[in-house]
Amino acid sequence: MLTRYARLIKYFHIATMLGVAMISFIVDFGSVGKVKETGNRVTIFVNGSAVGVVSESADVERMIIEARKRIARQTDELVLINCDIRTNLKTDVFNPIDDDETVINNICKVFSDNVFKTKEPVYEVKINEFTVNLRTAEEVHQLLIRSKHPYDDADEFHVDLVLDPTRELNVLTASVVRTEEFYAQDEGFSLPQAGVFAKVDKIFGEALKQDVSQFHFGIKELDFGENVEIVQAYADPDEIRTLEEAIDLVTKEQEKSKIYEVVAGDSLSVIADKNNTTIENLIALNPETIPSTKALIRPGDEIKVNSPEPELSVVRIEEKYYEETYNKPVEYIDNDNWFTNESKVLREPVDGFRKVVADVTYRNDSEESREIIYEDVVIDAVAKLVERGTKVPPTYIKPISGGRMSSGFGKRKAPKKGASTFHKGIDWATPVGTAVYASCGGTVVTAGWGRGYGNVVMIQHPDGKQTRYGHLSKILVKNGQTVSQGQKIALSGNTGVSTGPHLHFEILVGGGQVNPLKYLQ
Repeated sequence: MLTRYARLIKYFHIATMLGVAMISFIVDFGSVGKVKETGNRVTIFVNGSAVGVVSESADVERMIIEARKRIARQTDELVLINCDIRTNLKTDVFNPIDDDETVINNICKVFSDNVFKTKEPVYEVKINEFTVNLRTAEEVHQLLIRSKHPYDDADEFHVDLVLDPTRELNVLTASVVRTEEFYAQDEGFSLPQAGVFAKVDKIFGEALKQDVSQFHFGIKELDFGENVEIVQAYADPDEIRTLEEAIDLVTKEQEKSKIYEVVAGDSLSVIADKNNTTIENLIALNPETIPSTKALIRPGDEIKVNSPEPELSVVRIEEKYYEETYNKPVEYIDNDNWFTNESKVLREPVDGFRKVVADVTYRNDSEESREIIYEDVVIDAVAKLVERGTKVPPTYIKPISGGRMSSGFGKRKAPKKGASTFHKGIDWATPVGTAVYASCGGTVVTAGWGRGYGNVVMIQHPDGKQTRYGHLSKILVKNGQTVSQGQKIALSGNTGVSTGPHLHFEILVGGGQVNPLKYLQ
């Protein structure tokens, strides 16, 4: 028995067939209609074979159309024929004229001998750029039902097919409605709330303070994630699928490329899990934005992902009850006297406990979003409280232009007697007299002789760090002087314990030397 949607497709099919009957094969009319009316005999040729003689050129087109109609009535299929129709004007008035039936039958015979392809009527199901052809309306219906069944095994939702009002041509589209609503519209029938729903209401009625009658635990909404279009068409027999083949093509997961927008809380591993892929695949697809596993990503960034998805996805919203421990977002107190890399925890967080009703949106088996619509807080959570700085910390630049790094930071073999075996800074070999610049703005605390450093300058910076510049040939600043980043403070040299002209540079944190390369921009 055909359902409402199937009857609609059937009527659409009949109307289409009536129209196709008039255009069921392709011909090349050659010179038909080009013969001038002279009263002479007109011989008709189809694919080079003479099929009859008529007295007027107007008869040619009429007989061709009649032959086409007869061929079309013989089958419901779309018949394609290779035909070249031409005419020849003769002055031989004694050449007999054939009767209409003879000429039409001859044309039909040539047409039948030149059939090159027969197309069968099908229902073409289009999902975005993907199409699959099925023979019957019932197969279309079963395809859509089987596609949603893994996520609606209780058949709470009914798949209906309706005319798309936005299209000029007769195109059907899939509409998913609640089963009780569908039957209520058609037959005034409604399904009572019973079984699992009554049991769920009883359980959660005891769990929540609020009246549960406003909740519909289980699937609230369900629809296909892509637009589904069904049209009547014709296809070669080898392009038509069985129902099982179509189901496999539509529901089988395949790798698809899409753009993912990073949200708060995302990391590379989280994004990979959300899209059923790996971090290595994310890096391979985004070599510029994600060069390594340590790449920094921010909310709003867009990255390419490949994830396995079916051609037709099912999107549903489930109303769920659950109990959970939860945290409140971190609370911050801004301190304008601190730098942004300074912070202090004023209060540790305490987990809370709550009973929740939430609308959870899924695409197939993957959760896309979660919206809490009701919560019963049993134990209130306490947020973590953090004091943080707001000032942008100073930056550090290389103190000379050019130069060759001749000694790095850390352990080394002493280059000469009196030199340290642990190098506390970086050396750049450079000619005597090379300009030395302040790596960062601050106050000069040392400007003079510094034993093994020779002529040396030390600067105190606003973030508590210090920089030291040694083996200088000339000092251009004084103690207590304020300098800015990039200001010329000295000339490089070869004073103190030194093996050749160079600049020795240190960065001190808390009074101890650290590797300058970790701080230089």
